[in-house]
Amino acid sequence: MEKGDSARGTAFKAAFAVGEFRALWAAEALSQAGDQLARVALSVLVWERTASAGLTGLTYGLTYLPTLVGGTLFAGLADRYSRRTVMIVCDLLRAAIAALMAVPGMPLPVLAGLLVILTMAGGPFRAAQLALLPDVLEGDRYVAGLAVRTITIQTAQLAGFGGGGLVIGLVTPYWGLVIDAVTFVVSALLVSAGVRRRGPAATESSVKSLVARAFSGEGVRELWQGKGIRVLFGLKMLAGFAIAPEGLAAPLAVGLGAGSFAVGLILAADPIGSVIGSWIFTKWVPARRKTRIVGILAIASVVPLVFVFFRPSLPVCLVLIGLSGAFAAPYHLQAVALMARAVPDGVRAQVMGLTSTSLVTVQGIGIMLAGGLAQLTGPFVAVGVAATVAVVSAGPMAMAWKRAIATGPDVWLPAGSRTG
Repeated sequence: MEKGDSARGTAFKAAFAVGEFRALWAAEALSQAGDQLARVALSVLVWERTASAGLTGLTYGLTYLPTLVGGTLFAGLADRYSRRTVMIVCDLLRAAIAALMAVPGMPLPVLAGLLVILTMAGGPFRAAQLALLPDVLEGDRYVAGLAVRTITIQTAQLAGFGGGGLVIGLVTPYWGLVIDAVTFVVSALLVSAGVRRRGPAATESSVKSLVARAFSGEGVRELWQGKGIRVLFGLKMLAGFAIAPEGLAAPLAVGLGAGSFAVGLILAADPIGSVIGSWIFTKWVPARRKTRIVGILAIASVVPLVFVFFRPSLPVCLVLIGLSGAFAAPYHLQAVALMARAVPDGVRAQVMGLTSTSLVTVQGIGIMLAGGLAQLTGPFVAVGVAATVAVVSAGPMAMAWKRAIATGPDVWLPAGSRTG
């Protein structure tokens, strides 16, 4: 038992002890920082040139939405070619596009087109990275690596907008885009120098066209052929309900009678909870329990949001949203770890890309539906209803997951945990 505690206590250190992981982590941290800065820079640039809130919002949306296309159509690149190479090429492509966007006077339609291409390139990059991580880290170190990745992304979200606003206040938006381009170049150099060469996961002699592969259903079939993977996928899609407070942050703040500062607090509550929950889960939860409690954590991630229905005070509301994030982040990262371990290496990037893409899609749909419901019922009722539907949906899926690990393949549980 003492040995297990020691292993859990050093899980993060063990992950960072792997040089390839350090390179991947630093590359993503730089890219995240650059992306957040670019979002602020582009929003400011479009606002300065058009004074249109609609165009500014559209530009901001373009920093997210094309990832859906990139993750769906081009994730297979990371199975057909070296994942290291895919990451480097995507980074260099994004660096070149960001540099072009930084040219003063670039027409807005051209700027928008370049932004779409830049964002789409992020799809295969993330698919390649997620597919490569299981080769770099094993066992508890892999889960710890995913936790570090989650913490890094959430921290970037917390710091990015404030820090990005400060930087853009000191330099022009164009220089913000130049900095973004530099982060992609450095990221490519880190991956090139720190990640060893590996061959492609798939070794077919004749390769179909990329679009044909995307619509052939290869990754989809892999997702749905095993009951355990289907359940994990469904549990991850609960994020479409849990994101309601984020999409309704402004109306919630108004309904609580708080100032605009409360919007930032509401948006920050979930990332803060996610960071804390990921750290506790990785450091203190034994490996043999991590898989077993995935369903329980999924239910626990949406139960706190049910109480938003009762219009709690701002501090209580922040605690409820923070608790939701603290339970959600661990089950999401464990689900990713299990799915990556269960699917064949030859389609791992496609499965990871499809899962990531679907997650973004359901979150966007969830925000739109919550917004429509809030128009009729108010934001508190909308969040409460979304959470209630999520709890009702999560219950059967949690039971199905319990059955899957009891009767399914040993891949779901660590060695010896079935009999131990």
